[in-house]
Amino acid sequence: MRLMVLTSRSKAIFTFPVRISPPPLLPPPPRSFTTLCWRPNCNPKFSSYTGFRASSSAAHTVSFLQRNPVFSASKCISSISSSAASTVDWNEAALGSAEAVGWEEEDEVNEAAKSSISVRAYFFSTSVDLKSLVEQNKQNFIPPSSRMTNYVVLRFGDLRPDPNGLSSSLHGNDCCYMVVFQYGSIVLFNVRDHEVDGYLKIIERHSSGLLPEMRKDEYEVREKPNLNTWMQGGLDYITLQYLNVDGIRTIGSVLGQSIALDYYVRQVDGMVAEFTDINRGMEKTGTFTMERKKLFQLVGKANSNLADVILKLGLFERSDIAWKDAKYAQIWEYLRDEFELTARFAGLDFKLKFVEHNIRFLQEILQNRKSDFLEWLIIILIAAEILISVYDIAHKSL
Repeated sequence: MRLMVLTSRSKAIFTFPVRISPPPLLPPPPRSFTTLCWRPNCNPKFSSYTGFRASSSAAHTVSFLQRNPVFSASKCISSISSSAASTVDWNEAALGSAEAVGWEEEDEVNEAAKSSISVRAYFFSTSVDLKSLVEQNKQNFIPPSSRMTNYVVLRFGDLRPDPNGLSSSLHGNDCCYMVVFQYGSIVLFNVRDHEVDGYLKIIERHSSGLLPEMRKDEYEVREKPNLNTWMQGGLDYITLQYLNVDGIRTIGSVLGQSIALDYYVRQVDGMVAEFTDINRGMEKTGTFTMERKKLFQLVGKANSNLADVILKLGLFERSDIAWKDAKYAQIWEYLRDEFELTARFAGLDFKLKFVEHNIRFLQEILQNRKSDFLEWLIIILIAAEILISVYDIAHKSL
């Protein structure tokens, strides 16, 4: 037989195949419960149960269904057909909507991949001779557009004209750009992974103060000519209508400062850790064994780091290109906020003040040690003089 359950709220029919069994003797249903009534079927292999909400007219409904079995079957089939059709339509609409959303997301990802320009920042030395670098790469040198002299821009490869008329756009071109800063930062635009080492070796020949460990940071620029605004920020990327040399200078300046600032922050962190160990040792032993020479070295290191950040990096100097054009000023301000340059320098300055406080404290201790030593030396000399005088007096009296 086939079990059929009818819900009065949604008018949906659920059928389940069950084995044939003789019709059970059902007790009279209560008023507010759902019951099942057995209905004979012309098919000798199946019978059916029809569920309905019991009410005061339940007996009349049962007798009506028993006298009109065809009515019950037609109603059930009609309800099944309408419910199934509406369900299929809804599923097809939902599936179509999901597929459309998936296609749109895939198109967006593909478009972003095509218009993506990789940006990599490196820091592996504290100084670069820009003059010798330009002399050996005159064919790749791009003349500056501002009075800033602490960096140069080099272009490698052919730059094909853009179909939209933006001849400086990198979108669809194989050429790459390299921004080199005097304080040691290198920013590469549109350089493939396997070509990075070759370009870094060009800079290494003109670098001094090579570091034992190279620092690296990555970013992304996307070109979208139909963008409603000039620029739009994103997670680890920035979208521009087009990227030209001025944009490369602006973005490169912020990324170069960021990667260099990260190096100096780690240098100061090392000094903070060293002074922390000294303070913990003083807490346990009540004294410290640092030499005056070592302390002076820490003083010089702290002062040189602060001077490099302020003077070499030009952290508080606004880009000349940003001064001239509001579009690039928008990029410059957005990237400074994105890389938190001001907040990071504030943290660096706070750590340097902590180092300065500890240096002053240790200098006072060393100075007191020296004063104590001189005082004891004077006391010993006075005592020795007294002893000699006493000896002379005693010797003469004899």
